[in-house]
Amino acid sequence: MNRPYVVAISSEKGGVGKTTLATNLAIYLKALHEDLPVTLCSFDNHFSVDRMFRINGSVPKANVASLFNGGQAEQILETGEFGVQFFPSDGQLSSIRDQISGPDVLARKLAATDLPGILVIDTRPDLDIFTQNALFCADQVIVPVKDAPSLENCKHLYDFFAANELGKSALRILPCLIDSRIHYDGPFRDPYQLLKAYAMSRGYRCLEGYIAKSPKVESLNTNPEGKIYPVITHGRSTDVHIQMSHITRQVYLNYADTRTKRLDRYADDMQNSLRVRDEEFSKRFDSVDKNCLICGSQIINDHGIDPVGYYATTFSGKHSAFIEDECLTSLVFRHFYRSPVNGSGSDPLSDLFRESAQHSFFVLRRAINTRNFHQQQIALYRFDEDGLEISHKEIELKEFEKGLINRERSALYTLAEKVLFGPDKMLGDDCLLIRKVCTDFPDEILYDEKHKTFKQISERIRKQFIEQT
Repeated sequence: MNRPYVVAISSEKGGVGKTTLATNLAIYLKALHEDLPVTLCSFDNHFSVDRMFRINGSVPKANVASLFNGGQAEQILETGEFGVQFFPSDGQLSSIRDQISGPDVLARKLAATDLPGILVIDTRPDLDIFTQNALFCADQVIVPVKDAPSLENCKHLYDFFAANELGKSALRILPCLIDSRIHYDGPFRDPYQLLKAYAMSRGYRCLEGYIAKSPKVESLNTNPEGKIYPVITHGRSTDVHIQMSHITRQVYLNYADTRTKRLDRYADDMQNSLRVRDEEFSKRFDSVDKNCLICGSQIINDHGIDPVGYYATTFSGKHSAFIEDECLTSLVFRHFYRSPVNGSGSDPLSDLFRESAQHSFFVLRRAINTRNFHQQQIALYRFDEDGLEISHKEIELKEFEKGLINRERSALYTLAEKVLFGPDKMLGDDCLLIRKVCTDFPDEILYDEKHKTFKQISERIRKQFIEQT
């Protein structure tokens, strides 16, 4: 798959020339190499990209927000002026901010997109989730700065790269809107040299050169036609034209010298993560007992998993299995509440238990502070979804129930003997954690995210038991 080489233009400070740099960089890249596919998009809401590149006032079918909402990049793109492709802007992009799960959403989308050449992204003047997504997938990040305050803000970009384990070598400082008329006495003769020295003293790398402040270039954004004109056609007589050409050559050479693009590395990482995830799932699934933990009937077969109600595992990890819904319901009511509720029926008590179980974790364990008791005590705990105790009930653990014909063994005792007994044939320190699962998709709890949450709650509950003993 031919993934794009991504250049992000980013600064937390507004008014430093990000959009002017992004739009003109796209045009200069196309002029430098006519056969190079160049694509542009903006996460800002001023529609400068659309005004500059849209042909004949066409109405877009979709916009850049669709990239985050499952739209296909190839169907969103428009071919614009100067042969530059662009994603139409969205004035309400911030409305979907809360729907974006993390900084890698755009990278996942672009990694699955056949979009050759260079993609230039104009970011917003803050480090919001859209800017983070642009930075996360960028091969180069050009950070325009015009003064000391905008240079200070660069720290946040570097912090983001460090937090996400991204190579800081992608970041390059570019002094912009430099007033060439200003001169200083001393080792730094002008604002460009001063800003470059400040940047280097902080360990920041800089692009060679700068973009000068130019009234002529600034006037290209305002005219009776309502268009935004590029420097290459309407500002060739300015120093900015030469400076943009120099910056563009640096960007292109970096692109040409790149052997493995950021999105290619990300796609490989994703593939490896999926492989590891599948292996971990298979390992967890293979460790699950094929039979119901209580009644012993086969649950897992060649066709998959039969409908079940619960997943259970010991804290030690020695036992894990699914439990049929009616088995656990019958066991709880029969032994802990002395109620003859039939777990397979539909009665108010059973329904109430099942409903509460949707938002609960249950734990079976030896009652607190009853180690070595001659008459063993077992407890059923109920915890909420955050792992905080709601209630618990303790009872004597009896091998046989009174009045049972032929002295049949207690189902609770059989369960405890199977998963909670120690070598001395007594209740040990292990606990059985039980969680309600989706009947139609019970193995969902074994997938990474669900299982991670399950293990976190398990550890939280385990620590509470340690504190009580």
